[in-house]
Amino acid sequence: MASFGINVPRGIPVTSLDQVAAAADSLAGDEVVVKSQILAGGRGLGTFTSGFQGGVHLVQKDKALDVASKMLGGTLVTKQTGPGGRPVNTLLIAEKMNLLREMYFSIVLDRKTAGPVMIACAEGGTSIEDLAAKSPEKIIRIPIDIRAGISDADAMKAVEGLGVTTDKEAAAEQIKRLYNLFASTDSTMLEVNPLAETSEGLLAADAKLGFDDSASYRQKELFAMADESQQDPREREAAKADLNFIALDGSIGCLVNGAGLAMATMDIIQAKGASPANFCDVGGNASEEQIVAAFSILEKDPKVKAILVNIFGGIMRCDVVASGIIAAAKRVNVKVPIVVRLEGTKVNEAKKLLAESGIDVINASDLDDAAEKAAQAAL
Repeated sequence: MASFGINVPRGIPVTSLDQVAAAADSLAGDEVVVKSQILAGGRGLGTFTSGFQGGVHLVQKDKALDVASKMLGGTLVTKQTGPGGRPVNTLLIAEKMNLLREMYFSIVLDRKTAGPVMIACAEGGTSIEDLAAKSPEKIIRIPIDIRAGISDADAMKAVEGLGVTTDKEAAAEQIKRLYNLFASTDSTMLEVNPLAETSEGLLAADAKLGFDDSASYRQKELFAMADESQQDPREREAAKADLNFIALDGSIGCLVNGAGLAMATMDIIQAKGASPANFCDVGGNASEEQIVAAFSILEKDPKVKAILVNIFGGIMRCDVVASGIIAAAKRVNVKVPIVVRLEGTKVNEAKKLLAESGIDVINASDLDDAAEKAAQAAL
């Protein structure tokens, strides 16, 4: 953000305890903020698995090392991490800022206007979702024409929505720089909460950014900064195989093609009294090797007691899936029951391949039957 000319608090990242004291001493003032660096929100109200409360602390400089020792290397659980939490491998030691007031500002992609929309609110530092539910009239939305970019009028409208009381022209320039960051880095979301007003103007006191994975080829420097320790190892492995995978907490591994079918499969599993262990979408043109990779990921999860393969062959050919299932059963040595429901292109060839393969699968006639059999197999 600083490289785009956006005002941010001074902060120093540390990855070991012997760096903490020097980092704190190099900052102005008698107090510093010690922030856990994890890819999840709700850090301040989070709890470490050790029992230590809070992932963000304002402390006297001479207490920074003691507090950091209870945070660095720990696992922080917040409302966004799930019960497993996230490892705190880095802390940010930051200057305490004197904030006159806190506001909320974000830029997100909007389906209605088919472009970016700026969201501004004169109240910040708290959950924008809660505020939107209670006082929606306080939130200002400003659509931006992606072809023309942000105008002076757009920026000033945001400034007025924020209720800025200091230099409004300087504040508008900060808004334009935030938009420039959003557009230049292929962002999907830029959220500044709080965007603070100080005696010197606007300050992005805390922020969250998301980036379009499809733009990684032209944002190589940005994507090289990714902290893989914050990712589930299964999700990393899936990404390398070009699979869409999200880990969940259930006992039935799901292998499907298409996000809509994946959601329907998870819903009907739930309706049968069981729970999905994952969302795994192999897409419309997965290869045999990708099917094998998917099985390998599912098999490694000790919570998985059964695997449900639910494929509708439109673009995807059922016989390719069948070949992948056969190869996976032989190479991955799948030990849990496999329930298979196939429908669509080359389905008869697929069923013949499975029947002649000698591998043990449970065939299902439709989605309801498949979910029922998977739930029973997982018991």
